[in-house]
Amino acid sequence: MEKDFLPINKEEMKKRGWEQADFVYITGDAYVDHPSFGVAIISRVLEAAGYKVAILSQPDWKKQESIDEFGRPRLGFLVTAGNMDSMVNHYSVSKRRRPKDAYTPGGVMGKRPDHAVVVYCNLIRRTYKDVPIIIGGIEASLRRLAHYDYWDNKVKRSILLDSQADLLLYGMGERSVVEVADALHAGIPVEELTYINGSVYKTKNPDRVYEGTFLPSYEEICNSKETYAKSFYTQYCNTDPFVAKSLIEKYKETEYVVQNPPAKPLSTEEMDQVYRLPYMRTYHPSYEALGGVPAIEEIKFSLTSCRGCFGGCSFCALTFHQGRIIQARSHESIIEEAKLMTEEKDFKGYIHDVGGPTANFRFPACEKQLTKGVCPTKQCLFPKPCRNLRIDHKDYLSLLRKLRKIPKVKKVFVRSGIRFDYVIHDKDDSFLKELCEYHVSGQLKVAPEHISDPVLAMMGKPERAIYDKFADKYKKINERIGKKQYLVPYLMSSHPGSTLKEAIELAEYLRDWGYMPEQVQDFYPTPSTISTTMYYTGLDPRTMKKVYVPRSPHEKNMQRALIQYRNPDNYDLVYEALAKEGRWDLIGFDKKCLIRPRKQTGVPKGKEASGKTASGKRTGGTFQNSFRKDKEGNRKPDGGKKKKTIRNVHQKKQKRG
Repeated sequence: MEKDFLPINKEEMKKRGWEQADFVYITGDAYVDHPSFGVAIISRVLEAAGYKVAILSQPDWKKQESIDEFGRPRLGFLVTAGNMDSMVNHYSVSKRRRPKDAYTPGGVMGKRPDHAVVVYCNLIRRTYKDVPIIIGGIEASLRRLAHYDYWDNKVKRSILLDSQADLLLYGMGERSVVEVADALHAGIPVEELTYINGSVYKTKNPDRVYEGTFLPSYEEICNSKETYAKSFYTQYCNTDPFVAKSLIEKYKETEYVVQNPPAKPLSTEEMDQVYRLPYMRTYHPSYEALGGVPAIEEIKFSLTSCRGCFGGCSFCALTFHQGRIIQARSHESIIEEAKLMTEEKDFKGYIHDVGGPTANFRFPACEKQLTKGVCPTKQCLFPKPCRNLRIDHKDYLSLLRKLRKIPKVKKVFVRSGIRFDYVIHDKDDSFLKELCEYHVSGQLKVAPEHISDPVLAMMGKPERAIYDKFADKYKKINERIGKKQYLVPYLMSSHPGSTLKEAIELAEYLRDWGYMPEQVQDFYPTPSTISTTMYYTGLDPRTMKKVYVPRSPHEKNMQRALIQYRNPDNYDLVYEALAKEGRWDLIGFDKKCLIRPRKQTGVPKGKEASGKTASGKRTGGTFQNSFRKDKEGNRKPDGGKKKKTIRNVHQKKQKRG
């Protein structure tokens, strides 16, 4: 049979000669049959295993009948919110509704509900009481146990309970979903599927769990933030498929949720098989009249070379979802996909990206990870590189060289994030040199996130000196090859640990560097990260030490404004922040000042030359007092009146002519 999209309605199902689908796959995204979309991978993996999968994309959750497009599936429903968490998809960090949804035809917002997995599953349950429901994807994966929900500002139960689903598959899911399908096909009841790695299930009898670790109960973590932090860190240390234990979380006397250890990582051969499946590599043609699906633009001509990340950033959920063990495709598989790209009618000669969560990770951090797993309480790169860490870019460099030689390919870009600390610790500069020479177009995006070492420690990022060293080396290499190329740093404001003092320190760094970012990301507390646990509890779960957390919207606005202090719209916020910290030395006309005084504000009397810098040193400059006393003796702005000088008088005479 000629390759085609999987059916998205009953008519397309009948064209295939199906009377009934084995699985109906409900997704909050439009149907895009490309390996960058989880729905495409899982459905094609099931198809390759011999199962019939129908795609029910963005059903109208306000209409009960929308769930019944394909009728009753033979084996069960699969449910996902899509490539993004539905709440992150809908709301900014300030909880304002986003105007567009890149995963919906025409970019239209509002085609999926908030908390999509829960809503879709409850819709199914009202019609199909006894059909197995298996949930997965990023939204379910990060909510598999009790978790803090930023949008509702409370600790919520496992999504498995709120959704009424039977089974939750977390992580990437290729292994576990086929195992579930085979078991259901063999007639095993879904409630008996308690043995599958990478799954979470409900039980009334926790004694059946082999070598399980009991977490604090849901009631206990709701009542104590300290208990919540400890429980989260136990989960964080159980994300490795080789050493993790089953985790048991109690809700009621006879209600328990059990998380099995993660599924084993895919081998290179298995990864190649996944990416060799007959994807159509674009969105379903029915969306063309609606303007297509915007999300395809960045990924259509991009190549996934790896998954997983051993970077371990505190604010990133990859540890919980994809894990820390790198899984990579072979060069042959990637080149084969690149050649397919070049045959696309709209291919212009540019491969937009070759990477993954971290582009320059192509193999596990050390040899032992593939047999003994990752170290539960240690990071590979933070705070210093582990002595067992393999630092080598030869394989990735070889891959990029091969891609550059493919006919019709003009340029191969690297747009996934690169770990600059991993690059800087490589004694061989060949990768950085060729990156600058062939794979950057004017700007290289990197993610230092901050420059204050105490904040970086909370983030799990390398100290500022490492970024400075990388920036210096990047600059020198570009000068050597005769190119004017710049670094574009991603920066984050209001991360736990960041006070106004650290925000001002970052502003001063940007001043000295001569750079003001166009965009700044406020820290976004998404489920199942160390940083979100800090945000909710005020404790670092790794050490149980207290952490300062900027929570008020006004303070967040000040921290963000400081990073963009040159923007006139931010003046009042920057002035307020500097005044609050007593940094009058940064308000004035000196080149070290962040902002100039306004006529109606100025600098309070006595602060003109006595303001202290962050280091405690007094400034040496002077500033004209711009306050006067009114009739009651209160000090008020003087309206910016200039002193009567000979020069001013002369200028006025000239104007009068």
